Amino acid sequence: MTDHALRLLRENPRLAELAAFPFGFDLDRAEHAEAVRLASGGPLEPIAGDDTGGTYFVCGDGSVLYADSEGSAGVIGDSVDEALEVLVGLPGWHDHLGLAPADGEERILAAVARTEEDIREYCAIDDDRTELRAGLGLPERSPTRLVGLLHAALLRTEPDFLLLNAEEGGAHDLLDPHPRPPLWETVLARGRADLALLRAGAAWDEVAGDRTRRALALRAAQFDRREGDLPLLRHLLRHEAEASMTDELRLAAALVGLRGLPEDLPLLLEVRESDFDTWCGLGGMPEPGAEPAGLLRWARDLDDSFFGADPADEPLSTWTGLARDQGLAELARAALIRELDDIGLRVYSAERDGGAPDRLLAGRLSSLVHEFEQLGDTFQALRAQRLCLPLRTTAHDRVSALLRLARLEREEGRLGRAADTLAALRDTLADPADDTTARWRDTNLGVYVVQEHHALAGAAADADGASLAHEVQEVTAAAAELLASLSAAGRAFAERSRA
Repeated sequence: MTDHALRLLRENPRLAELAAFPFGFDLDRAEHAEAVRLASGGPLEPIAGDDTGGTYFVCGDGSVLYADSEGSAGVIGDSVDEALEVLVGLPGWHDHLGLAPADGEERILAAVARTEEDIREYCAIDDDRTELRAGLGLPERSPTRLVGLLHAALLRTEPDFLLLNAEEGGAHDLLDPHPRPPLWETVLARGRADLALLRAGAAWDEVAGDRTRRALALRAAQFDRREGDLPLLRHLLRHEAEASMTDELRLAAALVGLRGLPEDLPLLLEVRESDFDTWCGLGGMPEPGAEPAGLLRWARDLDDSFFGADPADEPLSTWTGLARDQGLAELARAALIRELDDIGLRVYSAERDGGAPDRLLAGRLSSLVHEFEQLGDTFQALRAQRLCLPLRTTAHDRVSALLRLARLEREEGRLGRAADTLAALRDTLADPADDTTARWRDTNLGVYVVQEHHALAGAAADADGASLAHEVQEVTAAAAELLASLSAAGRAFAERSRA
């Protein structure tokens, strides 16, 4: 990490004074107004601030992240030295966040000149800049070059440097307005490259034998359909069938079937018989000896029902799942957090305006919980589950949601909150106004409720038996009472699983 300039600022009061004014890098303001953290969990050290309430942070790789007081953040340099080059060379740099090298030298120079002329009305930036550059050993670069450095740094903000409110978990807005490639484009790049290899007759077994590469190649073929692809699609289909039922298996079957060739029907029927899940997932397939028109009709129905021609129309979960599978965890996390923020805003707006939130959001929130858990992000999973809870209206659904919430709180180490959640769960079970949980003692739901009580009691006792003694006692007593109320079969199963 390059920190030569930062070290000099900390050692030289005169240079530190110049950096603070007029260039807005004040070492004495290295404290942000709210607790923040990176979504990735990476290190984040505040090193300076400005008079608008903004803060400069150094990240683990040396990059400098700037967070303003209005909830926006962005990387402004690959190092402290580079960030200071931008701040000193482009005083009033906030005015230039929308500039890009594509704007051309004439426009960039004109914009910088206007800003600097305004600044010269109240300070001598030229002399100060010369002195500070010399003192810090910063090179003198053209405004056009500095805008290019700033633009490149800003575009690196997501996904690795997505800044969150540490308590609530919501993401900061981007500091700049520059467009980014859609998620699907980044995720699909590997699939497009592999599809090109397959079409060239190369790497058939390598691509088909790798679950992630195979899925990506099939997704690439979904949006770039060519007549000559049938042999490679058959090859991918055979290998995908070994993984049981997947969306990509359904896609491969549809792409093969869309040719309407009778000779492909035996292969498709063989794939359908792989296991019960696949048989169900490929339901409606014509039987042996069917006319080509029947196969074509089945494939078209499958294609129209599940697959589109535009990757932008695919559910976000398609791309976040494939991103995660190829190791792009932060890319998936950033997209999911942004979606969760959007849903949270919609729920809040509906509650504020006195309207009912869209109940369909509950299903998507439940999926988000699962996706965050797959990323190992219990914090965001917990946040999604809290939003989901008010959307569950029946007692049965609320108990299930509270049970999941309690588990996530326990796993996140919020044991007192988990005890409160289980208390609310028990109150819901005891509510006679809703009979949707009338038979909970005779179902797996009752077993799961008892199991979570035991799990929480054990976790609380292990964590700090003294400070959580009341919670341990309360949850343990409740677990015993709930266990006694289960059906005989439920009690036996719960006791076996506990042992």
